[in-house]
Amino acid sequence: MSSHRVSTRAWSVFRLEYFEEGKRLDAYPDTRHQANCWLFGMRINYTVPANSTPDSHNLDHFYPVRDYPELQHDPANSRHSHAECNTGRGADAPLPGLGILSRNW
Repeated sequence: MSSHRVSTRAWSVFRLEYFEEGKRLDAYPDTRHQANCWLFGMRINYTVPANSTPDSHNLDHFYPVRDYPELQHDPANSRHSHAECNTGRGADAPLPGLGILSRNW
């Protein structure tokens, strides 16, 4: 299987800028939820470099680059995720969430 992902200087800059955006969003309580992992809703560790730990940031794509290579650099297709969550999902569709919790436990 060939990879459709294109690794360029522009891609590296885009990935870094997206990480920095998540870091900025995470810094404020009002916007923190926008920087959480889109797959599981949990907070991402922005204090470590991207892709360095399972809880660190990884730029994920809603539509997999394998199937939609033209959307690799599209910000609307980008999502903040944990490195481990994105690796576990691969190019599969995300699993449905549990929905809204009835109360905090």
